[in-house]
Order: sequence, then C-alpha cells, then structure tokens
Amino acid sequence: MPYETLLLTVEDRIATVTLNRPKVLNALNALMFRELDEAFATMAVDENIRVVLLLGAGGKAFAAGADIAELAETGAASGELLAERGQRVFRRIETLGKPAIACIDGFALGGGCELAMACTLRLASEAARFGQPEIKLGLIPGYGGSQRLPRLVGPGAALKLILTGAIVDAREALRIGLVDEIADDLAARAVELAKTLAAMPPLGVAAAIEAVGRGADLPLDEALALEATIFGRLCGTEDKREGTRAFLEKRAAVWAGR
Repeated sequence: MPYETLLLTVEDRIATVTLNRPKVLNALNALMFRELDEAFATMAVDENIRVVLLLGAGGKAFAAGADIAELAETGAASGELLAERGQRVFRRIETLGKPAIACIDGFALGGGCELAMACTLRLASEAARFGQPEIKLGLIPGYGGSQRLPRLVGPGAALKLILTGAIVDAREALRIGLVDEIADDLAARAVELAKTLAAMPPLGVAAAIEAVGRGADLPLDEALALEATIFGRLCGTEDKREGTRAFLEKRAAVWAGR
C-alpha cells in the first residue's frame, strides 16, 4: 500500500520503513501516526517479514519530535487523547513479535526518541543526538518516554534528561544504555544485524521478545513462571524439533515458523 509519510520496502525478509518528511525533520504528525499504525499492523501478520528496520529520510534526523503546530492546538482532553494515540502506536511497534531496529542518524528528540525506545534495538551513527525536551514546552514526554526511558537507563539518568531537556550525543546515549551500538556505517551494520536476526527461528525470536517484555514488570517468581510457560510452548513446536535434529545431525536448521 502506498503511504504519504512513509516509504516501505521488503527484501530478503527484511522490511525497511523510512519516515519520509525530511523537510520538517520527519516530525510525527497525525497522518504519520496513522500510517505507522497501519504499516506495523500489516507487517505483524506478514510471514514474509522477519525483521523491521526503521529510519528517517534526509540524513539530518531520525525524527525530531511531534508536530508542534498540532500540539499547540491541544487542550486537556485533546492532549490526553493525543498521548494515548501515540502510546498505542508505539506499543504496537514494541509488541510486534518481530525485532524492530531503530537506525538513528541525526536528531531523535521528543517523540522521535520515544519512537526509538519502542523499538527492540537501537543502532546509532556518531551524528545521532537524543533528548526529551518536552519540559521546555511546559510538558512531559507523552508517548511513553517517562516510562520507557527509566526502564532503559535508570530513574536518575532518565529524570536528568527529562527535567533538563538536554540533548546528548551518541556516545553518552551508549554510555547510559539508551542505544545498543554505535556503527561507523549505520546502514551496513543495520542490514548485517537484520540478516542475522532474520535467519533465527521466528517463533523463538517472538517468544524471547515476549518473555523479556512481559517479564520485566513482574516479580521474579512470576517472571520465572512466565519463562517456563513460554519455554514449554516452544518445546511443542516443529521449529524446536527441527533445531534439535539439525544440531544432532550437524547441519543448518530450516525454520518453518511452526
């Protein structure tokens, strides 16, 4: 399906989604949210897609944040609805069941930083810059930033970024755990990592994402029970039987996704 604010291509089981509003640094407006929602809903059920790469067009920004012109028109009720919309779309990305890799070159600010945090992994170029500057608008992050950021970097580092509205470079983002890796050649490294993940058993990948995501907010005993349940579920799959047979027969496994 054609999109106005996104570019979407699929090759070798890897979908590449490009935020395509470079003239406004890929700011997230209502149409982009709707198209992101539609695109990720479609990719979630497409068995030909194993990994999603998410990047920004133009070379200056991944996404510079929310569309301030839209934000300026909100009141209390409409502002809450705006936040809920963004949270819902980003939650869809987070629970996709397939790895979504944010490829961050340039600015990832406000909603753009929140979008990156909703992805499974975050790769950055040396030119990447991160921040949650909503405080300077009299606001807090509204698309999950006040919740995902402390889960990634700890409450102290998160509050420092949120309360000061500071922008940090890629090295500082790596140091505090906001990004997973800095790549000299971001595009090449993203494809390399995506191909590695696409070659893994899809049921196992989805299960690992589920176990980590759901278990993070549970007491340890409940999280361990969840892990055992998911492990048992995988033990009954064709992919598990294939994987163990392939190991014993010293050959490459062929994953069916069943």
